Amino acid sequence: MYFGSFKSAIALALLSGYAVAAEPGAAFTPAEQAAASRVTAEEISAPIRFLADDLLEGRFPGTRGSELAIRYLASELEGMGVEPGAVARGAGPPSFFQEVPLLRVVSTPPEEVVFRRGPESLSLPTGPGTEAGVVVRSLAGAGRVDIEGAELVFAGYGIVAPEHGWDDYRGLDVRGKVVVLLNMNPPFAGEGVRLWYGRWDYKFLEAARHGAAGALLVHTVESASYPWQVVTASNGRVGFRLADDPEPWLPFQGWIARGAAEALFRLAGKDLVAEEAAAKDERRRGSGGVPLGVRLSLHMPVAEERVLSANVVGRVPGTDPALRGEGVVFTAHHDHLGVRSPPVPGERNVYAGALDNASGCATLLAVARAAAAAPPRRSLYFVFPTAEEQGLLGSRFFARHPPLPAGRIAADLNVDVVNHLGRASDLTVVGLGKSTLDPVLAAVAAAQGRTVHGDTFPDRGSFYRSDHFELARVGVPAVSLRGGPTYPGRPAGWGKERQDEYVARDYHQTSDTYPPSPASWDLAGAVDDARLMLVAGLRLANAPALPAWKRGDEFERARLEAPR
Repeated sequence: MYFGSFKSAIALALLSGYAVAAEPGAAFTPAEQAAASRVTAEEISAPIRFLADDLLEGRFPGTRGSELAIRYLASELEGMGVEPGAVARGAGPPSFFQEVPLLRVVSTPPEEVVFRRGPESLSLPTGPGTEAGVVVRSLAGAGRVDIEGAELVFAGYGIVAPEHGWDDYRGLDVRGKVVVLLNMNPPFAGEGVRLWYGRWDYKFLEAARHGAAGALLVHTVESASYPWQVVTASNGRVGFRLADDPEPWLPFQGWIARGAAEALFRLAGKDLVAEEAAAKDERRRGSGGVPLGVRLSLHMPVAEERVLSANVVGRVPGTDPALRGEGVVFTAHHDHLGVRSPPVPGERNVYAGALDNASGCATLLAVARAAAAAPPRRSLYFVFPTAEEQGLLGSRFFARHPPLPAGRIAADLNVDVVNHLGRASDLTVVGLGKSTLDPVLAAVAAAQGRTVHGDTFPDRGSFYRSDHFELARVGVPAVSLRGGPTYPGRPAGWGKERQDEYVARDYHQTSDTYPPSPASWDLAGAVDDARLMLVAGLRLANAPALPAWKRGDEFERARLEAPR
């Protein structure tokens, strides 16, 4: 993975204050207006209702509910005249199903994890739910975790960033040890801006590269951007990784609650607040890590099996013989978290995932139906990846095995949670400022009377936590889109408050359901966003040249080296 300088002006695109002016002549053409008018609220509402129904049991990869979602999406594409878009194995015809081989890993953690320093010890429960002080699981697929007396080492943020002269592993030998890590990252791109360095998946990967036996991330709401209940719901006993994935994997990985981490550091004779301050000190550039003198034993059975899931891929072939071998990709993941285990009597136990991301799938279906009646010069690909909630696995597989070379993919337009709060006067573009997609998106938004800006919540690192990121890693200019958070007639800050409420109350919880009455959700804003995605995709597919990352962007090299 190549990382350019995040201290350039490009990095400022992650801040909510970044905006792009529209090009002249922003109005929709008659053909674009005709295509956009085909998108209606009913076409978005109906698929949400089906995909978020308890019948689908939370669409967890490898389950019957997931298979129902996959076959439903494929049948919808076929019914609207979209062609199969996945390359078949061998000499077979194209398919709607791109098989994604997964390794399903089931961990059985002990009821508590015990940390020892000499005669003193600290026992932390692993559950149930938010009663857990620590959550641990394995994705390595090694059959069993047997760690006896491994030393704990505090390794700061767990980041190696040579372009910033930062190395949290400098001077530390963590081979066979358990690293304790802070979430987030130093202010490389500005205070409160999360990069991939600040994401849990990067931190676990880097710890594995250094030979650690395990890693524990210290959770706070501020550093994670979501509450502890999201961690416990999202890190259950069952996890997945791509089968035969070449990346290194830790024997175990996990999270530790803030209060539990403070107790752990007291056991070590240290102050967590002081160690955090040392880790953040820019003068040290990552050399603030220390051995803790605490040891951990963890014995955990791990069962594994290979399962098949699938990305659903549809194609609207381009009309230009010279350009139909290139394409614009649209993405929205179809999976969610399944059913709570063990179930809680008297409560909902299905993670329906209505907003996350039945709503995105429904939006993509509406865009595909409208696009099928107005094919552009380049081809359009509608991709519904699996296992996004398991670490972007479906989109990673698609990016590694695309139906056309990555260098011929013009862009990826991603939707992950739609605007259900009504018509917005603005559009959040996660990834604004990074590529030449900006003026196209700004022009289409201007035609709707809207402005565009970058990520409203730069601390959440949204660019690195949805499917468009995996396309970006192979060089495809990519953004994720969502209307808001400014709503005419509403007080300033109302939209942001609603989004914060969703994260605190419903994100990755069983309460993310579709209400019995569609009137509870105002999908007029989702319609605007779907129409914007459609017209922007058509313009990119009809443009004379392919988009590019801006000079110096972290993904520029990948684009230049992408196969064509």
